[in-house]
Amino acid sequence: MMTIRQKLEIIKATLGLTQTKLAEKLSVSFVAFNSWWTGKSIPRPKMQAAIDELFLQVTGQKVIPADQLLAKKDALAQKSPKYKSVVSEILDNPDIRDQFILKLTYHSNSIEGSTLTEPDTAAVLFDNVALPNKSLTEQLEAKNHQTALNYLFDYVSREQRINEDLVLKLHSILMNGVRSDAGLYRRHAVRITGVNLPTANYIRVPDLMPKVLTDAGRTTKDIIGLSADIHSRFEQIHPFSDGNGRIGRLLMSAMLLKKNLAPAIIRQEQKRLYYTYLYKAQTKDEQSQLEDFLCDAVTDGFKILERMDIK
Repeated sequence: MMTIRQKLEIIKATLGLTQTKLAEKLSVSFVAFNSWWTGKSIPRPKMQAAIDELFLQVTGQKVIPADQLLAKKDALAQKSPKYKSVVSEILDNPDIRDQFILKLTYHSNSIEGSTLTEPDTAAVLFDNVALPNKSLTEQLEAKNHQTALNYLFDYVSREQRINEDLVLKLHSILMNGVRSDAGLYRRHAVRITGVNLPTANYIRVPDLMPKVLTDAGRTTKDIIGLSADIHSRFEQIHPFSDGNGRIGRLLMSAMLLKKNLAPAIIRQEQKRLYYTYLYKAQTKDEQSQLEDFLCDAVTDGFKILERMDIK
């Protein structure tokens, strides 16, 4: 049986929080939290239950109640009609467009290991600054992601269909000058680092992708559920040599925008949670936590539309 300290260590590592921040999240003083951490005292039953609940959540063992998930989806559905066209709102307001480009580029690249900070990313994207202490590849990937987003916003605004050509074009933009196989499916086996998850045989990728992308464009009243499903399948196929995570998130942005929802801002500090919920959806056929996570990420997207700060 796990101790309170062991559970707290896993929660702390998964959420990427300091002890002080985790104490705040649990709404207790640092002194009380530190006492549990060092084993000098144990939490009261109510707090033990709160720690257990958070532990289940961050380790992907929790199933989100259907009514709770439906309430979040309904809240997003009520935000959508406030905008005649979310993508037009982005394109017609340079400040909003730049915020989406900055947040989506910084977080998506950082999830994949980029060392550029958010201010670094802003300097590269908007001031065309060359950072001498950062790799040229990271800076090129940031610029390429910006170009891919601009292409995507324009593509959706013209009411184009989500299809294979779009995904290959986005990959060709993202990997332009970075990889020689930009815009091409992989022709070799790959493994997803850190998880025991088989990817598709590369010979089958050209046959699997059209089905996934046809499904991505299908009519649905539950775009969050469909986005979670498509994202899970796309990432497990892993169609490219590199850039699968970023292209998968760009594809999800396209799907959400076409349903007049804001793009999902999946933040780099939530990387481990995101991967935990994605892996659960891929291996347990249970995606309620991933859907719940995406609802929160889309809510952050709407905050950008409302010109609210989202850290």
